[in-house]
Amino acid sequence: MDVENTSFFEPGATAYVEDPARPVLAYGRDLAAGAANAPHSHPRGQLLWAMTGVLRVVSGNSVWMVPPSHAVWIPGGTRHNIVTETAARTRNLYVDPSRPVRAGTAECTVLLLTPLMREIVLRLSEQAGDAAGDARLGRLGEVALDEIERLEEAPLSLPGGHDPRLQRLIADLERDPGDRRSLPELAALAGASPRTLERLFSRETGLTFRQWRSRLRLLKAVEMLHRGESSTAIAYSLGYRGPSAFVAAFRQHFGCPPQSFLERHDGNAHPRGPETGAGSSPRETAGKELD
Repeated sequence: MDVENTSFFEPGATAYVEDPARPVLAYGRDLAAGAANAPHSHPRGQLLWAMTGVLRVVSGNSVWMVPPSHAVWIPGGTRHNIVTETAARTRNLYVDPSRPVRAGTAECTVLLLTPLMREIVLRLSEQAGDAAGDARLGRLGEVALDEIERLEEAPLSLPGGHDPRLQRLIADLERDPGDRRSLPELAALAGASPRTLERLFSRETGLTFRQWRSRLRLLKAVEMLHRGESSTAIAYSLGYRGPSAFVAAFRQHFGCPPQSFLERHDGNAHPRGPETGAGSSPRETAGKELD
């Protein structure tokens, strides 16, 4: 992350409100591309969605990419930080710790948003603080809790590792996902043998080196697709032999080709209000609370 060119923003105060009488609070803001906050945690669980733009959520040594078709569930007390890969219009639901949601989830999880969930988030964000509608919004919040439980997980995470040798290699590949060098060629950078690195990948990420690098490239591809880049440009930028190899890998992981993924998922979002340009500064747009 280029610190000099990064716009830092503070987490919303809503995330720290503990009040069982108000189990669901909504908060939204527009962020410029490259905005980030420092690692932090808060007592409320957070459903984070970017109506437009792509988010990167980092927790520990793992990374989750979040396009507009998805949201990320961040359990309360989970230390994390957020980076905007593009200009983003974010909307959040914060759930009081008195109401356990996705209780079996111990880490961040990317979830595929249903049309119902998107409309609930939008309605709660738009009408936050509407005193006349408190009871109605409270009932809608209860529906939101039920719907969050039902959302389907999506394969948009990239696990990291703790061993310094593995971390060196991962950091190098994240800087250049298109690097086509083999593991034996990369091993010298990490100061370990190829066999040792393969064991580290398997033990600490649950993936082989080949699987991990493939997922890194595919998550980067999702970001590039949402920036408007073509499959051909993405394929050669990320080290694939050609567009057909990229499309085949994308289809195998996501169940559809890149363009279908983009059209289907971009079509799910219905932004409301003016969009924020890449040069704008972070600003709040719906920072009120609701019951």
